[in-house]
Amino acid sequence: MIHFIAENMAPIMFFCLIIFLLLGYPVAFSLAANGLLFFFIGVELAPFSSGSINLSWPLLYAMPERLWGVMSNDTLLAIPFFTFMGIVLERSGMAEDLLDTIGQLFGPIRGGLAYAVIFVGALLAATTGVVAASVIAMGLISLPIMLRYGYDRRVASGVIAASGTLAQIIPPSLVLIVLADQLGRSVGDMYKGALIPGLVLTGLYILYILVMSIVRPKSMPALPLEARTLGHGVTSLFVALAAAFAVAYVAHVLLTPTFGVDADIWGAVVGIILIYIFAIVDRAMGLNIMSRLAQQVIIVLIPPLALIFLVLGTIFLGIATPTEGGAMGAVGALIMAAAKGRLSMEVVKQALAATTRLSSFVLFILIGARVFSLTFYGVNGHLWVEHLLTSLPGGELGFLIVVNVLVFFLAFFLDFFELAFIIVPLLAPAADKLGIDLIWFGVLLGVNMQTSFMHPPFGFALFYLRSVAAKVPYLDKVTGKRMQPVTTGQIYWGAVPFVCIQVVMVGLVIAFPQMVMHYKGPVVDPNSIQIKMPDMPGLGGGGLGLPPLGSPPPAGGGTAPANPTLPANDLSKPPSFN
Repeated sequence: MIHFIAENMAPIMFFCLIIFLLLGYPVAFSLAANGLLFFFIGVELAPFSSGSINLSWPLLYAMPERLWGVMSNDTLLAIPFFTFMGIVLERSGMAEDLLDTIGQLFGPIRGGLAYAVIFVGALLAATTGVVAASVIAMGLISLPIMLRYGYDRRVASGVIAASGTLAQIIPPSLVLIVLADQLGRSVGDMYKGALIPGLVLTGLYILYILVMSIVRPKSMPALPLEARTLGHGVTSLFVALAAAFAVAYVAHVLLTPTFGVDADIWGAVVGIILIYIFAIVDRAMGLNIMSRLAQQVIIVLIPPLALIFLVLGTIFLGIATPTEGGAMGAVGALIMAAAKGRLSMEVVKQALAATTRLSSFVLFILIGARVFSLTFYGVNGHLWVEHLLTSLPGGELGFLIVVNVLVFFLAFFLDFFELAFIIVPLLAPAADKLGIDLIWFGVLLGVNMQTSFMHPPFGFALFYLRSVAAKVPYLDKVTGKRMQPVTTGQIYWGAVPFVCIQVVMVGLVIAFPQMVMHYKGPVVDPNSIQIKMPDMPGLGGGGLGLPPLGSPPPAGGGTAPANPTLPANDLSKPPSFN
């Protein structure tokens, strides 16, 4: 019995960890306690393991250095920066302005408020990277408006929760930073790889709302005329956008000699800045060249877009690292909050406190994972997992199917940080051995782990929405009508279609890997490569007494005459350097 336990320490250790987690113990302490407990057991059982346990007491001396490696990891510095940026932006009222303005823009069409929520959710994801901030902000602002104008409660709650989870897959996502660190890959490459899948997922959400607006039109009515306080003016907005594109193209042409391939980005920056300045001057001086709707859309929309460029643009252009981009984003968020007059010492204190809590949470889980992995690797657990996964039938496809099913079901009980720190380090070696690109694998896992926020009954996005949705009947502030509360069942059922969409997105990433693999740049066809030797007059071109390459030998079998342009050397005499 002792021999059996000693030779199977790895699976026993893994399943005991699952039991600890199911019993409700904190993840960080479950990992650390499990690692230390089995370290002591493993040292005692090492003589009975036939060499499968490589643990000894001096191995614990390596633990301080492993923990120091965690605390000195520059990559993880991006987490507090992006968290601070997201919380400051939430307090600045940016989400409120965006939802109100984009809701007015899409208001005349059926399902317009739902489109606005998805669009704003994608923008908040690209600026905050924090799911909780996005879901709570949109739940407080847009849910009462959607219920006021007759939206189905399941549709409204589902679209808010799902749009908030876009912050997990659209850069600068916190989970992508952790995945890149655990996979040993560049955060910038992970961001580039995740950008297109994030936009495609946003498009699938919009497609679902479009279908629902056709199949069940009463579930998402258009915004009534009296609610459109900004009036009309879409034509004016299109004219302004066309002018901005024209300016951007001219700037692109003029800047190409200086900036080369990056001239299109700088041209777009010039066009956006000019149209933003024009809108501000138009409103301030009362010229009214633009409509009120066009002015509001441009003035509200461009600052977050500028912040996105400040963070992601500088990372993609290679100007800044993700950590530096996060620092610039935090400064940009403070400037935006100050410009709106909403920056105060209380806001900064709240942001710093929330950032410290989240960063400590991540760091403690990572330290616990290091303690666990020291013991798990000492009992050859990584080899057990690798052999288990690489021997699955179906090769690479079978591996991907099993891993994604496993992650999907574990997401019912674990959040994305716990999955990233516990499961990903076990899966990465097997994926690498099968020849799977780890950036693509990381993005695939990120899309899959996004469902952890939407799974009934433990999805965190559902809990966030439940905390801000009405639990008892209330009087609407605008209409004065008595509104019924949103039940927990309605929130859960509203999330189900979007979980299905996220599962479909996992299949699309597997079926179309180029959505992620574009981060490597254009694919080079080896058959198109031509190697051309330079013309070398002294070698094979008639020099050094040799005929040109490819020419027939001289008649009579003699040697070719010496090149008259080169001096003849008499080997019977010493060389002359004159």
